[in-house]
Amino acid sequence: MKRKMLALVLTTTMIMTAFVGCGKKAETNNSKQVDTSAQEESAEAGKEETTEQVGEEKSIVTEPTTLTYVFADGDEGAKEAMNEIVNRFNNTYKDVTVKIMPGNGGAYSELLKTLDSVGEFPDVMEMRDTAAYIRAGKLEPLSSEITALFKTTTEFENAVYTAPLAGENTQGIIYNKAYFDENGFTEPTTYAEFIELCQKIKEKGDMSPLVVGGQDIWHMGFWFNKAYNDQVISQDPDFITNSYAGTKDFTDATVKATFEEMKEIMQYAQDGWTSTPDAQITTFLVNKMSAMMFSGTHMFSQIEAADSEFEYGWFPVPSPDGKTRLVGGAGVGGLAISAEAAQDPNKKAAAEEFIKFFFQSENYKVYCEKLSAIPVTVEEPTIDVSDVFKEVIEATNTADDLCSMWNGQVGNKELPPDFRNFMYKTVIEVLQGQRDLDSACEELNKTWKTCMESFNPLDGTGIQ
Repeated sequence: MKRKMLALVLTTTMIMTAFVGCGKKAETNNSKQVDTSAQEESAEAGKEETTEQVGEEKSIVTEPTTLTYVFADGDEGAKEAMNEIVNRFNNTYKDVTVKIMPGNGGAYSELLKTLDSVGEFPDVMEMRDTAAYIRAGKLEPLSSEITALFKTTTEFENAVYTAPLAGENTQGIIYNKAYFDENGFTEPTTYAEFIELCQKIKEKGDMSPLVVGGQDIWHMGFWFNKAYNDQVISQDPDFITNSYAGTKDFTDATVKATFEEMKEIMQYAQDGWTSTPDAQITTFLVNKMSAMMFSGTHMFSQIEAADSEFEYGWFPVPSPDGKTRLVGGAGVGGLAISAEAAQDPNKKAAAEEFIKFFFQSENYKVYCEKLSAIPVTVEEPTIDVSDVFKEVIEATNTADDLCSMWNGQVGNKELPPDFRNFMYKTVIEVLQGQRDLDSACEELNKTWKTCMESFNPLDGTGIQ
């Protein structure tokens, strides 16, 4: 029954992190010889031995245990990091073997669905579409010992099911540093200074202040999410929940203020931004057609690949009220343990130990460096990354607020399917003058009510 429900939920919901040491430090060499001296002493004393020694680390299981593990392996850096950490774990623990199930670089969400449908759902996995799997009873809540490792975690119905692999993809302005230096432009520290900077570049006339990839509707989420956090979430963090309950709606003054902030910013985008795909915005930046882009840290590698000599900088855009609000911290995805595996005490113990091992600084460092990931553990690993990336990490550590994207929330803040895209289409229409603000908000309300007929987490519609 759960499997049927999972398939249904996934069909309707898919659109789309140092370590506190536990016990003694594990040996990381290739030897798995058992140290029996302590056992012999205990036996001579008539004590009952319940564990074996592996180097300095006690066995965590009562019999040899194998864990199946799957992750999104479409990225070569991810494959290298995951394999190295798994090898380290297997070389450390005598009686536990983590076996990686190949994903073959395909669509990861589909892979998990397929594995579940054929009765091969992994014991530990990188989890996406988290809410759907929780609702289907497929995941085990994580222990407080694990959740304490992280600066922030995401709860679902008062429990945490995922150990965040990295901070959310923090968005900010990536800019042409040489151009800034040549013209005496400096990084703004207030929202007003940012708008003033955009105006100066626009008046100079040699390139557009901003490049926006509006042809890809999801790209609009970057600027929308910033304005939405500035105007809506700063006033009502539970706006979506309240909209489900009927106590708020999209004619709210804060929603209109979101549109107004976007209108002020988007006047500085390049001509034809609605026909520019996201894949081309790097070209605009490195070819000196635009001075700045607003996107995530994933763009760093794309810029370096396009022009290894291009010098870029980064800064967060302050909110109009003077605060710095960033996408960051733990998202809903991460490492998870299957509920079925947790029924086996040995598998549960091994799975929990593997997750704790993964986030030990010397191991987590491998993952963060390979993927240019922002650490989310309380004890941050020392990672070798660029100075610009260090700025992003520092910004997330000092920001007034960190949160997931508005469409990345779970539980009572989860959006109905397709509402995100409708919002972005409406934003584009307003920005292009094709729709006035009042009628746009009214249309958003109508669409919201229609969406609620098939999905409402408050009353279980579309879930049970």
